[in-house]
Amino acid sequence: MDALRIGPGSHVADIGAGNGYFTFHLARRVGAAGRVYAVDVQRTALEDIRRRTAALALMQVTTILGSDNDPRLPRDSLDVVLVVNTYHELQAYDAMMEGFWRGLKPGGLLAIIDCDALPGESPESYVRHHRVPSASVRNEAIRNGFRFLRSDLGFVDPATPFSYWYFLVFERPS
Repeated sequence: MDALRIGPGSHVADIGAGNGYFTFHLARRVGAAGRVYAVDVQRTALEDIRRRTAALALMQVTTILGSDNDPRLPRDSLDVVLVVNTYHELQAYDAMMEGFWRGLKPGGLLAIIDCDALPGESPESYVRHHRVPSASVRNEAIRNGFRFLRSDLGFVDPATPFSYWYFLVFERPS
C-alpha cells in the first residue's frame, strides 16, 4: 500500500475482492474519509463482504457486482485500482482495461499482482493454471493507454514450485 501511495482519504478499487482480504486492509488504510470499492463477479462473496463491513461499521466500503467485461467502477474517481490474483481469470482483457481506465482519475495507478506463467503456456491455460505472463499484462495495459511505471519487488510462494508473483504498476496519464 505504501508503494501505491494509499493513505487516508484515498479512493481505491479491489478488483476480484473475493473474501475481502485486501478490501479490509484497504478500508483501514483509507479511513473514514476514503473509499474502497470491492468488485467481484460472485454475489455471495460481495454479500459476505457487506455483512462483515456492516458488523465492523466500515462505511467507506462499497461493493460492486462486476461483469466479465466491465468492473463497473465509478468514472474518474479512483486513485488506485488494485488487481491481485485475478488478472489471470479475466477473459475480456481489453474491455476490463478500458473499465480500469474509466474508473481512474488522471494520474491514478493500476497495480497488477499475479503469478507469472511458464514459458510457452497458452492463453487458454491461464485460468486453469492460475497464472498469466507479466509481459502479456504489460503489453495489454500499454495498448490500452496506460503508462508503465515500474515492476516492484514481487513475491515468491515457497509452497508452489516455479511460482513468482510479479507486481506491475501503471499510470493513467494526465
